[in-house]
Amino acid sequence: MTDDFEVGEYDPELVENWAKTNESEGLESDGKGDNVRVRINKFPLCPESMREYIPCLDNEEAIKKLNSTEKGEKFERHCPEEGKDLNCFGGQNWIAIDKDKFKFPGGGTQFIHGADQYLDQIEKMVPEIAFGRHTRVALDIGCGVASFGAYLLSRNVITLSVAPKDVHENQIQFALERGVPAMVAAFATRRLLYPSQGFDLVHCSRCRINWTRDDGILLLEVNRMLRAGGYFAWAAQPVYKHEAALEEQWEDMINLTSRLCWTLVKKEGYIAIWQKPFNNSCYLHREEGTRPPLCEPNDDPDNVWYVDLKACITRLPEEGYGSNVTAWPERLQNPPDRLQSIQIDAYISRKELFRAESIYWKEIIEGYIRGLHWGKYKLRNVLDMRAGFGGGPNTLPVLYDRGLIGVMHDWCNISTIMLEMDRILRPGGRVYIRDSVAVMDELQEIGTALGWHVTLRDTSEGPHASYRILTGDKRLLRA
Repeated sequence: MTDDFEVGEYDPELVENWAKTNESEGLESDGKGDNVRVRINKFPLCPESMREYIPCLDNEEAIKKLNSTEKGEKFERHCPEEGKDLNCFGGQNWIAIDKDKFKFPGGGTQFIHGADQYLDQIEKMVPEIAFGRHTRVALDIGCGVASFGAYLLSRNVITLSVAPKDVHENQIQFALERGVPAMVAAFATRRLLYPSQGFDLVHCSRCRINWTRDDGILLLEVNRMLRAGGYFAWAAQPVYKHEAALEEQWEDMINLTSRLCWTLVKKEGYIAIWQKPFNNSCYLHREEGTRPPLCEPNDDPDNVWYVDLKACITRLPEEGYGSNVTAWPERLQNPPDRLQSIQIDAYISRKELFRAESIYWKEIIEGYIRGLHWGKYKLRNVLDMRAGFGGGPNTLPVLYDRGLIGVMHDWCNISTIMLEMDRILRPGGRVYIRDSVAVMDELQEIGTALGWHVTLRDTSEGPHASYRILTGDKRLLRA
């Protein structure tokens, strides 16, 4: 990993004066009285005040209606009601120019001696962590400038860096600019949008979270997402300072983690590392009345969409699902045991279905590389919006068991989806939509209204196939 940044140039042909033309709405017909559609007007540019606007996080109308913001409720998702969606598009203003210098956001590194040495220390403290073999998927909470995740890339670890959109709102954008997977997310009152037993390691360094509040409900959420036998690394003042208030916080943490059946594996310097149990045995042998209790057997730990945090310990599957993944890189291609627990309609062996889909998408991607010339593009940050056994509402745990990452989502109507795609797509970026021929006209029209350079292509099956590919190049627009 390098700390150098390459500031690229832009193609002047991608810059379009968006204010020059303005298409009006109208009706179009095929001449037979059928297929009448509304012609879509060009989407306007958002006002300057809406730079950095994220529809589900900056919904002031919904935030004002909250009964309380004491627990960070305002940093959670509050998506606009139907009909009040974002209907304009704009940019970001996260880099400031000062004379001949760019000023980036962020408060500097969290690691005094560098991230590499910090990672070496963690691995020496607990050799079983084994970055790149046993530990493949990590969660970094309160990620700063994402150095933890950035330096783990060279160790074959994929890290999801998360932080709330607060006074350091641009740190997620900064992480993405470094090519590190990152999302805006907050530990507040709802479950995070990731599956149970998703992460081999959860890391918190100066993340400013009170893990013991409300009888540990936030650490219980970490426990839900942490793989059986996985590790929680905490680097914070209570670990090493001997002030009375901090020592009390440390004792509270020790008390809570012992009730969660976590084992304090190692404490060294300012880092403490705990390990989660591999099964429910310890939970079932705690003294009667010990809190927090086990969750009810019917609680679905993968039900996360607008689900409140639960003050209970997530049960581990009796079959051992999630705890028995193979080492990296073998786990990428091995059908995980959790295939048997997901809710899908499968008329053949799930493992056969898994392998068939892997072959299917391998062929499609090879076709994209040949036909769409992906080899010449400098692609780093890619979002797959419907990933099958690489994601989806029921298959998300399988994605993590393979050593990949993803997030639960709920897309709305086509125009809203494409406007959101444009919002998160960088200028000069590309959109590829593989869909049925029936919706291609509408997709083309919306893409044009967004200012994309839209092209329609055949799939490798030829011109008579039921699917086609729409490509959209995002231009750099100015008012």
